[in-house]
Amino acid sequence: MKIKPEEFKVLTQYIYKISGIFLDPSKAYLLETRLKSLLEQEKASSYLELYKKALADPTKRIEKAIIDAITTKETLFFRDQAPFDLLKFKILPDLIDRRSKTTSKHLPIKIRIWSAACSTGQEVYSIAIAIKETIPDLEKYNITILGTDISDEAIAKASYGKYNKFEIERGLPPDKLRKYFDPTPDGQWRIKDEIRFMANFRKINLMKPFSILGKFDIIFCRNVAIYFAPEDKKKLFERIAQVLQPDGYLIIGSTESLAGITDLFVPKRYLRAIFYQLKSFKG
Repeated sequence: MKIKPEEFKVLTQYIYKISGIFLDPSKAYLLETRLKSLLEQEKASSYLELYKKALADPTKRIEKAIIDAITTKETLFFRDQAPFDLLKFKILPDLIDRRSKTTSKHLPIKIRIWSAACSTGQEVYSIAIAIKETIPDLEKYNITILGTDISDEAIAKASYGKYNKFEIERGLPPDKLRKYFDPTPDGQWRIKDEIRFMANFRKINLMKPFSILGKFDIIFCRNVAIYFAPEDKKKLFERIAQVLQPDGYLIIGSTESLAGITDLFVPKRYLRAIFYQLKSFKG
């Protein structure tokens, strides 16, 4: 079913309000593609009727279904290897070196990592595997990874940590598959508990305050701000600056830049990767 211009306007305003995702008129095809099955499921005769049903639904079930349908779940294990090399060979060693100087010898070194817009969890588990391979004596550390996403469906899948053959083959080398995943009776693969227990997941809308999450040493916020309007990008990264430790690290997408968005961060390069640190940090 073709979406009418007035329906597109109403729906995109609604989607922006509930998720912060900005869709320009060139994305009409995306709405048609993503919402087609939901239209049939809800027996809505038009996109406008689907919108009205969503507004009238006190359980917000339809609203959640629209978010699940619209949010991009394009993800894979070790997507763009550079950030994970950066984590293993630059960020973790530097952080551990600094933290060891300020942490009592009797206490584990604490490092908190946040994967914002983690989708179905591949980035979170890639981070966990990279840490496992970098730090052999993990029991001496207190390293936690938080994965957040706006989609209930994505968070549920990430929490369970089970992936089909297609998802596994996207970015995961065979040696890592055998080492960190167990086959399941239905022909899929589930992340081993030793990796799964390193991560927690929760639903978060990045357009709303998230200071309740506390402070983080490392934040991955890759390929999500590209769906936000310029003023919302600025607000997002200003809020991220508030939850980043003074000497923390921010990693964004390889094709993204904070130039012209905010001056709170300074870009730095390591090998093929760019990372950001707060301008106030003089390290």
